[in-house]
Amino acid sequence: MQQQEVVEAEGHLIDSHIMETIFDKVVEYNGRFEVEQFRIGRTNSEPSYLRLKVEAPGEDAMRHLLQELLGLGCSPVDSGDAALRPVERDCCAPEDFYSTTNHRTYVRLGQKWIEVENQRMDAMVVAAGGRAWCRRLRDLKQGDRIVVGLRGIRVVPESKERDRLAFAFMSNGISSERQVETAVRQTAALVRQAIEQKLKVVVVAGPVVVHTGGVQGLAALIRGGWVQAVLAGNALGVHDIEAALFGTSLGVRLADGRQEEHGHRNHMRAINAIYHAGGVKQAVESGRLTSGILYECVKAGTPFVLAGSLRDDGPLPDTITDMNAAQDAYAEQLRGAGLVLCLGSMLHSIATGNMLPSWVKIACVDINPAVATKVSDRGTGQAVGVVADVGLFLDLLSKALA
Repeated sequence: MQQQEVVEAEGHLIDSHIMETIFDKVVEYNGRFEVEQFRIGRTNSEPSYLRLKVEAPGEDAMRHLLQELLGLGCSPVDSGDAALRPVERDCCAPEDFYSTTNHRTYVRLGQKWIEVENQRMDAMVVAAGGRAWCRRLRDLKQGDRIVVGLRGIRVVPESKERDRLAFAFMSNGISSERQVETAVRQTAALVRQAIEQKLKVVVVAGPVVVHTGGVQGLAALIRGGWVQAVLAGNALGVHDIEAALFGTSLGVRLADGRQEEHGHRNHMRAINAIYHAGGVKQAVESGRLTSGILYECVKAGTPFVLAGSLRDDGPLPDTITDMNAAQDAYAEQLRGAGLVLCLGSMLHSIATGNMLPSWVKIACVDINPAVATKVSDRGTGQAVGVVADVGLFLDLLSKALA
């Protein structure tokens, strides 16, 4: 039996291609639509408005369609307050829980639209005392009241940059043909913009930063106050310290690219040296560690998080080996971020993207275009890819900001 709903959406629907995506989604679910009302925004600040009658073949099809449309900013018109149900056991949500997107979200409570705090994807919305916030499944506690169903929820997708001539590369997808200098210049402008707005610039870095000679560039950015946090795996820390202590990375001399005799053990010697010192901070304070990325972090008071993994050697004493604790430490440093620079680390970039709301800009720099594509495909639509050598990019960026 055909089901009918009237939904509405507001925003920069044409610029951001949201309207055509809404229409395509209805057709994809074997539905039909009729535009009841459409108003075009006539200025940069004025949003467009769409009211749409949709039909779907049956209750299940309509429920799935509404779930998809909600993520695109379409909410049912006759929506009352959001439905809340209690959590009966820690870490166990009611079956019909609402799962969040990374877009700005509002829920209707007591006839008022309340903005959801700590926005992130794949979370539940907990409501209490006239407030609502995102909470991960593993953090749910018995008695929490969470939003269920699809009513009383409004999602606002990020619209395309209105200053798209100034920052055109932020909306041009991923291309290996983009001039590195252009991407660097525009990234530098985004860094300045974030700092001016008192937002954090966070760097997510892989060990390729060390292999490609990017240490000096990243160290200069930290020293200059352009970076407010560094998030990485154990490998970045180990190779950074190996390079600082022995001039090698994985046993290869950074000066000439040749294999150092017995150099294969240098990364273990580096880890051992930090254990002897008692940690990275103590190694800096004692004068054992005198250069590198982590050295600059300690000297500048810039927080760094090293997240462990199954394949780590050592790991360093500063590395967080509890995955849940590492996730929490990442999330803490991402609070208040305005720009995240992902440098040569696919897994850490995807993980970070999943923790961020959609209004935080991400620039993903990697020599492999597939990395930036994967970051975008995992739901982080605000990511832009710069296909370039990470070391070269950091060198140019540090000079552009010097």
